Amino acid sequence: MDVLLVAACALVDVDGRVLLAKRPDDKAMPGLWEFPGGKVEVGERPEDCLIRELKEELSIDVTKACLAPLTFASHTYDGFHLLMPLYVCRKWEGVITALEHSALDWVRPQDMRKYPMPSADLPLVSILRDMI
Repeated sequence: MDVLLVAACALVDVDGRVLLAKRPDDKAMPGLWEFPGGKVEVGERPEDCLIRELKEELSIDVTKACLAPLTFASHTYDGFHLLMPLYVCRKWEGVITALEHSALDWVRPQDMRKYPMPSADLPLVSILRDMI
């Protein structure tokens, strides 16, 4: 079974809310809420992937120094196994804009379970709730 490496980021604002992004209807798992991020390319480090993906998806600039590794998810889907490190970022430059997602929402960690999420993301919610 192939292992897919995906990096994700919990962007945290000054009020302790986390940004969730809604997957568009034309992608896998449409309508589910997720942490921004994406596939790590061959030869790319997860931090570099997040810097690239956050620019492409949200139009923000993040530096490697502002990405703090928190935990990871390991989950088997049909046809592949997902390994997803989750980073926390509290500082970025630019205005967050949904360039690829159908919606964005700032959510208090204790309210994240109200949002339907991919199976791999669900265990991360408890960790974020306890951390923030």
